[in-house]
Amino acid sequence: MWYPLWDARVGLDHSVRTPAEALKVASEDLRTAMGLLDGRLIAGDADLASRLVSAARDQWRRSARKRIPELVESTRERWGRSGEIAQVSEPDLKHGRGGLRDLGLLDALSVAQLADRGSEEVAEARGLLLDVRTELRRTVRRSRDILGAEDAAVVATELEFGDRFALARTLSSSGRTVAYAVDVALRAADPPKGRFGRKPSRTPLDDGVVLHGNEVALARDAVPARDPGLLLRVAASSARTSAPVSHGTLRTLADSAPELRAPWPESARKALTELLGAADGLVDAVEAFDRTGLWARLFPEWGAVRDLPSREPVHVWTVDRHLVQTCVEAAKLTDTVARPDLLLLGALLHDIGKGRDVDHSELGAKIAQHVAVRVGLSERDAAVVTAMVRHHLLLPDTATRRDISEHETVERVAKTIDGDPLLLDLLHALAKADSLATGPGVWTAWKAGLIGELVSRTRKLLTGTPLPSPEELDDTQVEQVAEAVRTMKGQATVSLGAHGGDGDGDKIATVVLAVPAGAELLTPAAGVLALNSLEVHTATLRSHGGGRVGVFTASPRFGTPPDPALLRDQFARAVAGGLALSQKLAEKERAYAGVARPVEPKVLWFDDETAGSDTVVVELRAMDRIGLLYRVAGALRRCDADVRWAKVATLGDRAVDSFAVTPRSGTIDAAWRQRVEQAVIAASSA
Repeated sequence: MWYPLWDARVGLDHSVRTPAEALKVASEDLRTAMGLLDGRLIAGDADLASRLVSAARDQWRRSARKRIPELVESTRERWGRSGEIAQVSEPDLKHGRGGLRDLGLLDALSVAQLADRGSEEVAEARGLLLDVRTELRRTVRRSRDILGAEDAAVVATELEFGDRFALARTLSSSGRTVAYAVDVALRAADPPKGRFGRKPSRTPLDDGVVLHGNEVALARDAVPARDPGLLLRVAASSARTSAPVSHGTLRTLADSAPELRAPWPESARKALTELLGAADGLVDAVEAFDRTGLWARLFPEWGAVRDLPSREPVHVWTVDRHLVQTCVEAAKLTDTVARPDLLLLGALLHDIGKGRDVDHSELGAKIAQHVAVRVGLSERDAAVVTAMVRHHLLLPDTATRRDISEHETVERVAKTIDGDPLLLDLLHALAKADSLATGPGVWTAWKAGLIGELVSRTRKLLTGTPLPSPEELDDTQVEQVAEAVRTMKGQATVSLGAHGGDGDGDKIATVVLAVPAGAELLTPAAGVLALNSLEVHTATLRSHGGGRVGVFTASPRFGTPPDPALLRDQFARAVAGGLALSQKLAEKERAYAGVARPVEPKVLWFDDETAGSDTVVVELRAMDRIGLLYRVAGALRRCDADVRWAKVATLGDRAVDSFAVTPRSGTIDAAWRQRVEQAVIAASSA
């Protein structure tokens, strides 16, 4: 009977036992005990099957409460291994938090009469999860529970979702519904007990709020219908103590708590600041309020970003969870700013404009203005929060895509923030919190150093302190140029760990490459660095003593930096034309080619962002590739564009490469721009 099933790759387990033996195994093995609850007759003795299933259910009802600790431990271990369906790009539909195994857990607690049967929302979530897994297995023609990106696109089409992002959003909502139901059910199955079996104590937490056992609840004299601020005080108490709000309290608030009238009183704003500043405790508090409709009562704008998946792979959270996570990170930085309350509100709202086909910073600023007025901020404070949302990308984008040593760059930042030092500090803290809440590796020592230097220069400009002049070549670099001119060969030096801090300084390499006059610098340099799996972050190119020198900062894509001697040899050969860079990079790209969503390359022009009218910034946004900078540098050279500096920012599988370019002859006219743009796009698409 089993061999044909196994040959068909149907993963079924089997056993041959008497009913008594089966019940004994169930008493010792939690998985078997829960599995027998779903027992049903396929063929054979109906009476025998009925007696076994009934006996298994009776045994489970008698023993379930004692097995709750074991059940909780195994469930959390499973969540730790498989992640959360709502917050991973490739969810495990069976084992992930909020998945089918959790639905089985809810059923088991219901059979034991330790928790209520699932709600209508849980039933809908069950239907979606089963539909998605069934379609996934039908698509791949084998047993699979993890929904990959490619398969998700097919499943979304078959289930008549617009695209895989629409499916991901609905799946996230279903996963969160199930996960929240499991949390409530587990608490109901194991209620708190006071000492010596007495009722749990009630400890006051705030006006109208108590800690009842290990849950936040309403005080006996609390009247939610007459106390609009009670909702916020309950949420803040839960976040501050990391104790969950009792389900009964949430239902009472949902049924009777009125909306806060605008403008909010000061006591409500204080409770909101306390809530947002609770760090890690904020996550579960918002989740509970959001699942019961209470969060939308405070922030109706939240619906536009709820369960919204990010289309940028560098983000590990949905947009709403990212906003909450940014508040968690911002709470750790409140001692670095003069107005922590504005930092926390700006963190909560900075991406509130996402999900629409408009600039999310501009739309978000308009939304933030309405929210700031509604919660009762003064006109001045509302303007600061609005500016934080509008310009939350100003510092990271400028630091990673422009030359911050140029006076014009610093002046543009100062002008954008209207010379406000408070806003500058708030944007600095928000940039760090936003990056930390985006995903691992987004906030690095390199990025922190660039933003910190930009903030320092901007603050000096605001206080009238003279800005330092751009760094000149040091003695070693001058000698290197002289050696390149004397030998007529490319020269290279490498220093590692020159940009320490936060644990990743040893991964940053400063590479100085010099060539004699007339030799190409950027193209062979970019090619050799790419060939050695070095990801370039910045490049500054200068002329000196009859030669040219480039100072590159780069980090290994994986592993450790290459042998400096090998890099020097390859660069000298590349400058002399003795190294087939195009061929070698093509082979390397094929070897490391991954599956990525195609992105149409786009070129943007930025005037008046550099010193001198003969220089313009051209920015390329395209799919990241190992040899992208090499190809684009070659395209610029063929268009007679002289590169002064380059900045390379990588966001997951996307790259934003910026170049300050000057025509070697002629002027920056429309014809030259068109030629450069066409060449750069062609190079990034090749």
